[in-house]
Amino acid sequence: MAEISAKIDEGTRIDVDEARWLWLNASAEELQQLAYKVRARFHAPGECTYMVMRIINYTNVCVAQCDYCAFYKLPGQAGGYVMSHDDVFAKIDELIALGGDLAAFNGGFNPALPLSYYCDLFAAIRARYGDSVEFYALTIAEFMYLADHAKISNAEAAQRLKAAGVRWITGGGSEILTEDFRSRHSKFKYTVTEYFEAQRAIVEAGLKTTATMVIGFDETLDERLEHLDRTRQFQDETGGLASFLCWTFKPYFTQIGGIEITTAEYLKHLALCRIFLDNIPRIRTSVLTQNQQALEGLKYGADDFDLPIEDEVTQKAGATISLDFERILSYARELGFEPTYRHVALAAAKA
Repeated sequence: MAEISAKIDEGTRIDVDEARWLWLNASAEELQQLAYKVRARFHAPGECTYMVMRIINYTNVCVAQCDYCAFYKLPGQAGGYVMSHDDVFAKIDELIALGGDLAAFNGGFNPALPLSYYCDLFAAIRARYGDSVEFYALTIAEFMYLADHAKISNAEAAQRLKAAGVRWITGGGSEILTEDFRSRHSKFKYTVTEYFEAQRAIVEAGLKTTATMVIGFDETLDERLEHLDRTRQFQDETGGLASFLCWTFKPYFTQIGGIEITTAEYLKHLALCRIFLDNIPRIRTSVLTQNQQALEGLKYGADDFDLPIEDEVTQKAGATISLDFERILSYARELGFEPTYRHVALAAAKA
């Protein structure tokens, strides 16, 4: 512990073996202290940011058949839907009325939707709202399916979306980035190698992207560490990851089932992420899956969070959402942090 602590004090990177040692041997308090030291390289003590955002699930038709998903319908199955432009506009208008300015899109691998559906939708949003609203257009996984389905390269797909007004394609669909995990739970999704190839094409196209991770399935410690190591290597090579968000698997009504991990385990993992990912400035804690307790993550290295108003994917699996934003923000203040609203739309427009 003394050797690892000294390395962190010096700003020296820890390796995978040291991260494993910390997980197995360090107390929660020790991880908290180390994570806060790394956090201080990027953010002042007591400083944190937040957003009010909505995840718009534009379709629930998907052929990926991941066993951890309670949301999807197969093509032709009762209950499947695709949103119209007006449906999407109504959800964005409600987001604005609640004080938010960020929408994220997450649906699935819908074989009935061509690339033109996405380009037309995103161009219409940009034309209607300009720079007053920003949107995370698709996840990496959806982007890969879209390019594959259109029989075009990742680079071409990225350019087509960029021309339609897209600025962000986020790191969703990663879950746990090991080939073994994907073969166990999402065998119709793309490989880890393909995932990073697509994300690299997104960065090279001049689009912004993020890193994500979901824990609490049946993943091993080694799989968690491999995910973090791959993410750090990708950031070393590209510098394209604006943030890292980790959340917890909601098992209810899913094929895989299981029991949720504890908040204590989540916070411990969040601290390890902050310590290990020394090249990503923003670490985000998940109010969507941990509710108000997620803000305790600010003491374990996180510096940012969002206040969600909707995400049907996680809500179908048991997530609950509160619109009592002031109560949640007050809890951040009780923990010793002063939350400041982070306007993604304004920042993107200036960039």
